[in-house]
Amino acid sequence: MFEIVFLGTSASAPSIQRGLTANAVLAGEHRFLIDCGEGTQRQILRSGIGFKRLNNILLTHAHLDHILGLGGLMSTFARWESIDTVDIYGGKPTLARVYALLYGVVLDYERLDVTINLRELQAGKFFEAKDFTVSAFPVTHRGLGSFGFIFQEHSRRPFLVERAEALGIPAGPERGRLVGGQAVTLADGRTITPEMVLGDEVRGVKLVYVGDAGRTDNISQFVADADCLVIESTFLQGEAEEAAHFGHLTARQAGELAANMGVKSLILNHVSRRYREHAILDEARRAFPNVHVARDLDHYIIRRDQPVEKLAPEVVKARAVQVEQEEQEKES
Repeated sequence: MFEIVFLGTSASAPSIQRGLTANAVLAGEHRFLIDCGEGTQRQILRSGIGFKRLNNILLTHAHLDHILGLGGLMSTFARWESIDTVDIYGGKPTLARVYALLYGVVLDYERLDVTINLRELQAGKFFEAKDFTVSAFPVTHRGLGSFGFIFQEHSRRPFLVERAEALGIPAGPERGRLVGGQAVTLADGRTITPEMVLGDEVRGVKLVYVGDAGRTDNISQFVADADCLVIESTFLQGEAEEAAHFGHLTARQAGELAANMGVKSLILNHVSRRYREHAILDEARRAFPNVHVARDLDHYIIRRDQPVEKLAPEVVKARAVQVEQEEQEKES
C-alpha cells in the first residue's frame, strides 16, 4: 500500500485554491517529497503529515515552480526539525540549479546544521527498502534531465494458513521462516518447504508519478499496469498545439494513456488556472472512466487492483490540528 498527499496542484503559477507543485508519497516508515514549489512547507503542515522523516526529495525537473521552495524547507529542517541529512534526487541540470539555489543563496547567507546530498538520477532503480523499490525513467519536457518515478512493492507469495494447519505447523517462528523462503524441520522430524505452504506469486502495488511531460509514447512501458498513475493535464485538447509547443499534455492524452496501458486509477495534476475542474474531468473520462483531478491537500490511498481511496476531509483536518499542536509545543 502507498499513500499520496497532494500539497500543491497548480501549473506554473499559484491560484487562490491551488499552490505550486509538491506532493508526498508515504510508504510505510519512508516518506518522499516529489518536487517542492513555493509554499510547500506550509502545505506540509496543513496536510497533517508534518516534517518527520521527509528527508528524501525527488525532483522531476529543473523548472522553478518545482524547486523554488527548497531553500525555505532546508532552513526549516535545520532550525526546527530533527532532520540532519537530506537526500535530493534529480537529473544533472536539475541538481545544478538546486546547487545554485542552496549554496549560492541560502547556504551562502547562513550555515545550516543539515547535510544535503545531491544525488544524480539515472534511469533505473535508485532506492530500495524492505518492501518496495523506487525507480526513475526519462520523461520528455522542455530541456534535458526530466524524470518520472515508479514506486513498486515487491511481489510476494501469500502464506496459506489452512494448508499450514493441515500440515501441523505451529504458529510461531517456523511459519515466519517459511514465509521468508526457508525450509523448517518440525518436532516430529518432517521437513516442510516454502512451496508446501505458499500460494502463487502476487505482484505488489505499483504507483507511477509523472511530472511535466510533452509525450506519452515514450513513457507508456513504464506506466503499464499501474494501480495508480499520477500525471499532468495542463491543457485541454482544444489547445493541443500549444500544449505540444510548451512540452505539456492534454487531459485527453492522459486519459488515453491510462486506458491503453491497463492503468487502474488516474489522478490528474498540474492544473492550469484557465480551465474549470469539470472540463478537465469530462475530457479525460471520455477516454478513461476512473479519473480524479487532484486538489490541494487531497490524500489518496493506493492498493493493489483497487480504485484509489480518498480520505475524508475531516480526517485530514484532524491530522492537521494534531500537527499544529505539536508545532506549538516545539515553539513554547
